[in-house]
Amino acid sequence: MKDIAIIGSGFSSLAAACYLAKYGHKVTIYEKNASVGGRARQLKRDGFTFDIGPTWYWMPDVFERFFSDFDMRPEDYYELIKLNPAYSVYFGEQDSITIEDSLEKICIAFDREEPGSSTKLRKFIKTAQDNYNVAIKDLVYRPGLSPFELITPVTVKKIGQFFSTISREVRKEFDNPRLISILEFPVLFLGAKPSDTPAFYSFMNYADFGLGTFHPKDGMYSVIEGMQQLALDQGVSMKTSSDVEQIIVENNTATGIIINGEEIRCDTVLSGADYHHTESLMQPEHRQYSESYWENRTFAPSALLFYVGFSREIKAVEHHTLFFDVDFAAHATAIYDDPAWPEKPLFYASFPSKTDSNAAPEGKEAGIFLIPLAPGLEDSADLREIYFEKIMTRFERLTNQDAKKYVIFKESFCINDFIDQYNSYRGNAYGLANTLTQTAFLRPRLRSKKVKNLYFTGQLTVPGPGVPPALISGKLVAGLIEKEK
Repeated sequence: MKDIAIIGSGFSSLAAACYLAKYGHKVTIYEKNASVGGRARQLKRDGFTFDIGPTWYWMPDVFERFFSDFDMRPEDYYELIKLNPAYSVYFGEQDSITIEDSLEKICIAFDREEPGSSTKLRKFIKTAQDNYNVAIKDLVYRPGLSPFELITPVTVKKIGQFFSTISREVRKEFDNPRLISILEFPVLFLGAKPSDTPAFYSFMNYADFGLGTFHPKDGMYSVIEGMQQLALDQGVSMKTSSDVEQIIVENNTATGIIINGEEIRCDTVLSGADYHHTESLMQPEHRQYSESYWENRTFAPSALLFYVGFSREIKAVEHHTLFFDVDFAAHATAIYDDPAWPEKPLFYASFPSKTDSNAAPEGKEAGIFLIPLAPGLEDSADLREIYFEKIMTRFERLTNQDAKKYVIFKESFCINDFIDQYNSYRGNAYGLANTLTQTAFLRPRLRSKKVKNLYFTGQLTVPGPGVPPALISGKLVAGLIEKEK
């Protein structure tokens, strides 16, 4: 039995803790903030409840697989509601396309936009489903130790999809720019432009159109609470308000951590905190990756988020609503190519109270607004206010309603908060983008190559950004630790 200290309590850390405790190890989680959850925390104010972090529940089979490893089911911990519609997309004033809860209904919507496109859509989703079966049921459960993990009889046949892009494949089949935007949208969860994302990642389109979009009652934080309970049932100890100041390294071996000046000895250190920050807790000679390495990575976006309480219900929107009424390419350039605050930002809005009565008092509405941003930008209260006015003015025009005058309160979260609360490198929100050169074994390693008994998990390592990959990352690193006991 090993004594294992885990830094951070996000999805990947909680998953790893559950597996390691199941294997018989003594596991303690140390969380910097006052509550568990990492970036998936919760804000409660004046009867409103908001998920601070993730708001989309995709790939339900990954969650089922996680809980089944402990002979449990998601419904043992939280209630899952399938959304219908899954989401809607605005392209202009009172001009939106609704994505419903089945491929059949989506095909009808596509044919309405581009006659005959449903045939092409079915073909595209069939390929996406094949990719999903290869990726999610097999490849992503490999620890990224070797390029040979990616070579199977099936992937050899799909090699071309690793060197083409989502954008290229979508545009081969579809001409309608609105449909193209909808088909390119899911890969944004991978943190990269569709033009930089390998075509193989079309499996995200199957996650969208094939599996559907869900909402856990009481929000995504109920998933954290379920995982926390599972971890406690496995015997995991959890300590909040415990900011790790240093990883103790002796003879090139991790032997403990320091919190508030106190040494806590252990056999293994596993960090689910920001990878760059974790390595900064050691002397430079023990770090695997230099500052120039991190500076040259392609990071997924950061975000400006607003949590808004409205005094009345908001109309003409779904639980999830996307606003693609401006040039996507220009906004993408401001994130990836020439970092700057976008002049005309795309944005996303979530209204959980459309589905969940616990999200807002009766007759009122909870709204979450998100603008993707390049990491590392200047962040100030004035800029946040400017961009709130920008998106709310457009929101009112596009949905043909007054909204600003019904705002009871708003709270914001942006780059400075990601740095302050999560030690996030340059304030990134989603980790490293899943580009071809940052896939699988080309991502930062789960196991340190310089310090023995030091491991990593989460969105900056294998398999990548997103909540389902975080669960998988926790399982992968726990397997490595158990294998090397």
